[in-house]
Amino acid sequence: MEITYSKVGDYYIPNLVLENTIKNTSIGKYGKLRLKYLKQYKKEEYTILFMDNKLQEHLEQIDKEAQKRYDIIIKQLMEKEKVTEELKQKNQLKWVGLMNNFKNLAEEILLKELIYV
Repeated sequence: MEITYSKVGDYYIPNLVLENTIKNTSIGKYGKLRLKYLKQYKKEEYTILFMDNKLQEHLEQIDKEAQKRYDIIIKQLMEKEKVTEELKQKNQLKWVGLMNNFKNLAEEILLKELIYV
């Protein structure tokens, strides 16, 4: 690999170009939240991941892990509270309320455990 230089005034500056490593189409909600958090509060970690060309991989991994964990938490909460399809058929309003609570709780757990660390 050859490095080229451009003269700016009295100085030669290397022509270094970083690849655009972030493909927003391949990362989901949790990956985007993690990216925003890294940019705002963990600038050193963001810079290191970006410079090592590992940022995209990190964001995809966080997103994938968060989705798996989200599904597990929802399933566990449904089992614990005995929320079934039978309840959904008998009392839809109660079922929707419980599921919304489960989703909010699961998301709060994920944000604290995976995204904002």
